[in-house]
Amino acid sequence: MDMHTQDEQHTSWAKRLGKVLVILAVFGIGMFAGSYYGVKQYVSGDNGQVEISKILDLYGKTRSEEVSFDQFWDVWNTIKEKHVDQPVNDVDLFYGAVSGLVSGLDDPYSTYFPPAEAQEFARDLAGEFEGIGAEIGVEDGQLTIIAPLPQSPAEKAGLKAGDNIFAIDGKETFDMTLEQAVLNIRGEKGTTVVLTVSQNGLSTIKDVSVVRDTITVPTVNWVMKEQHIAYLRLNYFNETTWPEFDKAVSALLDAGAKGIVFDLRSNPGGFLQTSIDVASEWVESGVIVRERFADNETNEHTSRGKHRLVGIPTVVLVDGGTASGSEIVAGAIQDYGIGTIMGQQTYGKGSVQDFQVLQDGSALKLTIAKWFTPQDRAIDGEGITPDVIIEELFTVDEETEVVTDNGLAQAIDLLTK
Repeated sequence: MDMHTQDEQHTSWAKRLGKVLVILAVFGIGMFAGSYYGVKQYVSGDNGQVEISKILDLYGKTRSEEVSFDQFWDVWNTIKEKHVDQPVNDVDLFYGAVSGLVSGLDDPYSTYFPPAEAQEFARDLAGEFEGIGAEIGVEDGQLTIIAPLPQSPAEKAGLKAGDNIFAIDGKETFDMTLEQAVLNIRGEKGTTVVLTVSQNGLSTIKDVSVVRDTITVPTVNWVMKEQHIAYLRLNYFNETTWPEFDKAVSALLDAGAKGIVFDLRSNPGGFLQTSIDVASEWVESGVIVRERFADNETNEHTSRGKHRLVGIPTVVLVDGGTASGSEIVAGAIQDYGIGTIMGQQTYGKGSVQDFQVLQDGSALKLTIAKWFTPQDRAIDGEGITPDVIIEELFTVDEETEVVTDNGLAQAIDLLTK
């Protein structure tokens, strides 16, 4: 093959390659133009202006569902390099990151505790604390008093179930976790905490000063009323509840009780096993409560014990402060039709938290299950609806300031008919 022929072939291939490149370029430009035109149409409004809401919507439709931890480390390194206050503490960043991870669950009962806070919370679990004597929770995104314990500093200061807490010692609560709020409220005996509260939003907001004390409220008390109706009050489910309740049941039966008003109003719950033991006194056999886990595995807790109150007419008094373990008891009695639930809708706290201490002394409190009644009704977020609803459980005579317990009066009336 001579040089002339080779030159002609090179020229021919060059022309072909040029045509291919032109075609690819035109095709690529066309694709880009088409995509650009389509995207512009999608994110633009009728006036041709780009709308941010449509951009966000487009991002939501096109983003990957997979998580890239490269971004986490990019942010970590950027903070370490560029934040104005240097040096940045790695330990603080780490604990803050893990706390944010758990807060992403949007579950007020799941929390990560750095070591110091974990130690304080563990003391609370053991009952080694001083404070105001009130159970608090989160309702509709707002820190709320679930129930002040009877004769507690909280009750004596005038705090009531349903009070929204907007500030603690002047510090706003809107960005606090539930546990942070508890730690801010709790403190040494004799010290004062100021809670900014309201029953109806911001229209009647007020500051309430509460002097902290050691909380030692008896969990059970009872008294015999007219026509041998026993009034039995249970304030809380803790480590002393069962022996106190056991003695009270024996005593009221020895006294000849023919009916029982079982008062669970403002009872914030407590130990699961104790609530099962209490409910079992009325439920002779069958499921008391079901725990349902993430994998749909179900753990059934069945009736046990002496069943001494089976067959005795019973009215259970409940209100918005009736929560957790006390909702288990009310739900079981209602589902088996062995008592009348009277009062107001209960709180609806029916979840189970696991508390795990980690190697560095930090801890994770994580919701691992939810509670369901014997008839498989959800307690969490729903609560127990009374058979008989009482709009005003208590009324106060303006002249004499005498308080009338409408719930107790109606319960006794029902039992003595």
